[in-house]
Amino acid sequence: MAERGAAATAHPLATLVAIDTLRAGGNAVDAAIAAAAVLGVVEPAMTGIGGDCFVLIAPKGSDRVIAYNGAGRAPAAASADWFLERGITAISPDSVHSITVPGAVEAWCRLAEDHGKLGIDRLLQPAIQLAAKGFTVAPKVAADWRRSAERLRADPVARATLLPKGKAPNVGDRIAFPALAKAMKAIARDGADAFYRGWIAEDIVRRLKAEGGFHTPEDFARHRGDYAAPISTSYRGARVWECPPPGQGLTALLLLNILSECAQADGPFSVARFHMQIEASKLAYAERDRHIADPQHVDVPVKRLLSRAHAKRLAAAIDPMGAMSTVPSNALLPHPDTTYLTVIDKDRTAVSFINSIYWSFGSARMAPKSGVVLQNRGACFVVQPGHPNCIAPGKRSMHTIIPAMVTKGGRALISFAVMGGHYQPVGQAHVLGNMLDFGMDPQAALDCPRLFFEDGGVTVESGIADSLRRELASRGHIIVPAEPDDPLGGGQVIAIDWKRGVLIAGSEPRKDGLALGY
Repeated sequence: MAERGAAATAHPLATLVAIDTLRAGGNAVDAAIAAAAVLGVVEPAMTGIGGDCFVLIAPKGSDRVIAYNGAGRAPAAASADWFLERGITAISPDSVHSITVPGAVEAWCRLAEDHGKLGIDRLLQPAIQLAAKGFTVAPKVAADWRRSAERLRADPVARATLLPKGKAPNVGDRIAFPALAKAMKAIARDGADAFYRGWIAEDIVRRLKAEGGFHTPEDFARHRGDYAAPISTSYRGARVWECPPPGQGLTALLLLNILSECAQADGPFSVARFHMQIEASKLAYAERDRHIADPQHVDVPVKRLLSRAHAKRLAAAIDPMGAMSTVPSNALLPHPDTTYLTVIDKDRTAVSFINSIYWSFGSARMAPKSGVVLQNRGACFVVQPGHPNCIAPGKRSMHTIIPAMVTKGGRALISFAVMGGHYQPVGQAHVLGNMLDFGMDPQAALDCPRLFFEDGGVTVESGIADSLRRELASRGHIIVPAEPDDPLGGGQVIAIDWKRGVLIAGSEPRKDGLALGY
């Protein structure tokens, strides 16, 4: 596709900005940050400066993968006892207590300083211009906006800004966010301090305290993301990399390990392939819900969970001809959506970058002066003392967003991820299997129809043939058709063909995505 660089994002404007950044002398890290900032403007339901991010970097296409955890934490005053004393056993995604300190801005600024060339000021300019002057609403963006209209009406600030004339904008409408532009200008000028120690933090804290939130200026001022050793496993002769907990990348690796212990399916659309994927995902997600949490607060047994012996034990529980009669419970909420992008530059530095506010428009709350839409990542906590993922002061919740990277022979091979909240580990296994098991190119791997076990049934996209649905039903699976305007996840992929010296990219057809190279 390209010899010098390539980018694949969930929106054409973000992809164009990433390519322009590469052409202007920026590297892949610069291009990814600039694109992420643009996505935070033009895809406001999915992401923004009020959310979190996770990043994997393969410098110069090597297998020395760097991971950065840009997740925010619960306020210092948050505790399970407070909720239990009031009879609250789960944190609602619509609650003010679901809002954690946003981590994305700190991550952008630190990564730009540590690994970029152009500086955060220059990188934020395209997003600032779009927020100030306006942008045209794309089809998938409009659909997401429309589905969230009722939630947005509950917040006066969000209603006034995000529902012009009282309703969600239509495809082709033009909308601007002047307050958000002002906030991003401050960040461009003063860096992360503008967000965490200045008037933006004060604006957010004042807004949340008015609703009884625990947040304080100190919670924002003390926030800092961190580099963490990535985790990995082998699959079909390649090595797959993920960020460590509290992200659910461990789930994706465990799922791949289980599938490696199963007989390889004879085709990408075979009933055996999808049946094993469903059953293996049940087991992997049950382990996720039991173990994954903030490793700075609890011991997460990563080595044991990724051992081959553990994968063999789990795979042995799968009946190749029938669905499990006892289904492991899912302790978390149904999957929402997010946004993902990947960039590879002329030096073959690969960046796998995911940024999210969790649910569509996060908590559906906006800070009035800064225009920041606030995430609701705290809804991923449980309120169960003794559980590894129980909410606690300064703790990070189990996190759904997971960038991925594949290396082989000492070199980066594929930078990719699949969006869609809790669906992401299954989506990654599905897309990666399409490429490594069945030889599909990145675009074909993304196009391939998907399914996902959730809520006791199996949600299937329209591309799954009726004959395959009947075969799955005959093995005990309850088939639930996916909503036409709400497909499973999304994704972006760039693969490096080292022999030919080219990049081969694919972009998600289920979103407004675009892959470009130059």
